Amino acid sequence: MTPAAASRIAVITGASSGIGAATARQLAAEGYRVVLTARRKDRIEALAEEITAAGGQATAYALDVTDRTAVDEFASAFKTIGVLVNNAGGALGADPIATADPAQWRQMYETNVIGTLNITQALLPALTASGDGTVVVLSSTAAHATYEGGGGYVAAKHAEHVLAETLRLEIVGTPVRVIEVAPGMVKTEEFALTRFGGDTEKAAKVYAGVAQPLTADDVAETITWAVTRPSHVNIDLLVVRPRAQASNTKIHREQ
Repeated sequence: MTPAAASRIAVITGASSGIGAATARQLAAEGYRVVLTARRKDRIEALAEEITAAGGQATAYALDVTDRTAVDEFASAFKTIGVLVNNAGGALGADPIATADPAQWRQMYETNVIGTLNITQALLPALTASGDGTVVVLSSTAAHATYEGGGGYVAAKHAEHVLAETLRLEIVGTPVRVIEVAPGMVKTEEFALTRFGGDTEKAAKVYAGVAQPLTADDVAETITWAVTRPSHVNIDLLVVRPRAQASNTKIHREQ
């Protein structure tokens, strides 16, 4: 499905790596002009060059979604956009509630929840003005079920899920869809490594014995499929896991 002219701009947050970068590539291949945002300017500029070289249209814009002033300045450049993919976020730590670092909890909430709120509020007028807008919230299976050691991340992702669900109720009747995609175990180059402060051994244990965890491309394909449905079709919530993962805590690991 080729997007309508008024809806061909797609903004992707957290586009410097992983799911965000993969989504940018795939939406560009579907005919969207992608606007790549992330804090790491060098990464998104390199990705924009890659997408352009492949025949797509891409622009890089260094942005911290937790900085509301910067977000508002960024949003002021757009009269209309078709798609916003709220991908910026992440997990920090895996300590139990009794010993968890409140600073990590605060940072996760700021990035996953307030960041999503900031950019969604700022771009909602442009999404509405397009006449066919789509907001994607990339949450997690952590948004729907708890697990030990995940309290802070689970709390943040639950809040992000509630944000998406409430927004859908509040803007019904406007030409904007709200889609939530909730991935389970995804093996990317940075997620687990960031969560464990760069500890490669701990990061590797997350995926140990799992033959085929999801990839960034798997999730990006899911997002792109949902975004490119006919405009009257809303994928409210799509949970996607690898076959080896039955729940957040039930995972088949080969010996």
